[in-house]
Amino acid sequence: MSGCALGQKGGNVEMSFWRKGLFGKLYQVRSHLTQTQFIAYGFLGIILTGTLILMLPVSSRTREVSSFINCLLTATSASCVTGLAAYDTWTHWSLFGQLVILTMIQIGGLGFVTIGVFLSIVLRRKIGLKERGLMQESVNTLQIGGVVRLAKKIIVGTMIFEGAGAVLLSIRFIPQYGIFQGIYFGIFHSISAFCNAGFDLMGCQGPYSSLVNYYNDWLVNLVVMSLIVIGGIGFIVWDDISRNRFHVHRYMLHTKLVLLTTFSLLFGCAWLFYKFESQNLLVGMDTSGKILTSLFSSVTPRTAGFNTLDTGSLTDASKMLTVFLMFIGGSPGSTAGGVKTTTIVVLYLHLWSSIQRTYGVNAFGRRLEEDVLKRASAIFMINLTLALGASLFILATQQFSVMDVLFEAFSAIGTAGMTTGITRDLNGPSRLAIIFLMYCGRVGSLSFALSFTQHKKVARVQQPVGQITIG
Repeated sequence: MSGCALGQKGGNVEMSFWRKGLFGKLYQVRSHLTQTQFIAYGFLGIILTGTLILMLPVSSRTREVSSFINCLLTATSASCVTGLAAYDTWTHWSLFGQLVILTMIQIGGLGFVTIGVFLSIVLRRKIGLKERGLMQESVNTLQIGGVVRLAKKIIVGTMIFEGAGAVLLSIRFIPQYGIFQGIYFGIFHSISAFCNAGFDLMGCQGPYSSLVNYYNDWLVNLVVMSLIVIGGIGFIVWDDISRNRFHVHRYMLHTKLVLLTTFSLLFGCAWLFYKFESQNLLVGMDTSGKILTSLFSSVTPRTAGFNTLDTGSLTDASKMLTVFLMFIGGSPGSTAGGVKTTTIVVLYLHLWSSIQRTYGVNAFGRRLEEDVLKRASAIFMINLTLALGASLFILATQQFSVMDVLFEAFSAIGTAGMTTGITRDLNGPSRLAIIFLMYCGRVGSLSFALSFTQHKKVARVQQPVGQITIG
């Protein structure tokens, strides 16, 4: 038998091995699922696995089994990079439990498909059309071409940004906590900030204190805010900027809209926070503290979850502004959640076009497709309906203020992780509602809805036109 035949036979045996057993079953399951369904069910599998691991006695400091519902809430919050938690991360979870949470944050932030594609690249496995399609769906890229190169860029870029953030934060934490704990704190908070997760280890200074003690620290604030913004603008924007550098006129329409909206919301809402809290929580702070606090309060609702102020003590105006920012979230194809910046921009452009009675919706010399308008409207309405529905459900089962419940619900579906302090007081059904919102917020509400359908339904016969009155 020739060497060529032996190689072919060996390849067939290897292929037969992968097509049988557990891996074979997974392959068969994947072949019958749409890309959206595979991603939705994949995140569900990660959440359930993380829940079971966190329930192990080794995951808690007391070496006791933690309750299923609280572990499910924590695992969902970590995998969906939210930050809402029933336990303080430092005081309840052991080092093993913290590392499990950190791993889920990293997987949830980058997406398990991106990590899987990168591992295939490292192992030099062939990446087929289905894997490329999954990657395109996972990061919301505009075209399937170049997704492998994009996966490499995402992983390398993540390592650079998280590594730089860890080094800079360690400069502050090492003098406070020692070299080993300081480095660990730097790595943990860098990953958590870049992935817009909002988990922290500052429970060592006081349970659920977050970054309140660093409200006037320029190093910590600037590093954390930078990581949040970089992680939240989206991998598509990364790729566009890296290719075109400072040639702004060459940027895609998507990149231009994302950057314009991001910086407008950042500085505009920072000024609003300053005005709303100037006679409240900002009283007694020096100018430096007021500037940093206002900027941080504008950045962190973009699904990051950290806070340098007591969120429960904010004015109602600041809470409403925070709800608005949490609902918007970050940008498509990023570590952030929410309805996304482009969705809001498209809806406002559509509104302006309707007022002006212009042909089509235009921006930067380009016209938007009709499908984009439909998708933006669907995402906006689904997220709004889910958040309001969950709020009504919680209000019907528990006695909380309307503002606190709305804050919690919009924080969950926007995967922001900010809370006025009611998370720990939620009962079982209310926690399940919050868990469901976090899951929909990370997977995508529209994607979650589409996961129940296999194929696009095409009408064979158009229905006759009916007349209704609008407005």
